[in-house]
Amino acid sequence: MKQQKQHNRVVFGTIILIFGVLSLIDNLNIFNARVILDFWPTVFILIGALKMSRSNTVSGQLVGGGFIAIGTLMTLQHLGIVYFSSRQWWPIIMIFGGLSIIFKDRIKSEITPDNTFTSDGQDLHTVCNLSAVMSASKVQNASHNFKGGELTAVMGGIELDLRNASIEGSATINVFAVWGGIELKIPTDWQVVSQGIPILGGFEDRTIPPIQRAKILYIQGYAIMGSVEIKN
Repeated sequence: MKQQKQHNRVVFGTIILIFGVLSLIDNLNIFNARVILDFWPTVFILIGALKMSRSNTVSGQLVGGGFIAIGTLMTLQHLGIVYFSSRQWWPIIMIFGGLSIIFKDRIKSEITPDNTFTSDGQDLHTVCNLSAVMSASKVQNASHNFKGGELTAVMGGIELDLRNASIEGSATINVFAVWGGIELKIPTDWQVVSQGIPILGGFEDRTIPPIQRAKILYIQGYAIMGSVEIKN
């Protein structure tokens, strides 16, 4: 846990250090750092690559691909290869919002936990995948054998209530919050091990550690200018 927190500090500190060095070099007229700043849209490509590298769902891959596409187009514009203005392309946001509403039921089919039941009704395997893009999702999971899942919030919010769920041993949830928030509510007998990396964002563990640490929930992923909160 301490090593993970130290790693998070190193990542955040490195980002600040790079910006500081570039600003100093530019102020001393050693090198025109503004040329490098012209490539700032590559940040979107990096965000998309991070998402796709950790995603096992179709919606997660689409979100990552969307970030890469936006970053690529903006970078090509700065290089003078293509030209477009935000005034011409802003209706794409409305188109995307309309498609999200139209295919909302289909997206819910992926949100719904994937269960396999025995003859007595006890579920053997449950994975919960949630995606909220410019929207909000609130889901309650009561699986008897929760296995984890993937949560993606982009300019939206997700609230996943696991207080009626149970795990056997451990489970892992991969989170990805960009300009959005993810809130997890877990049972009091679960121990949280946060392995997430905040980038201008935050992971906040408000849970009270249980006396018996037989059930462990691992939180992995990224909070990029967003937040992830776990509480019981």
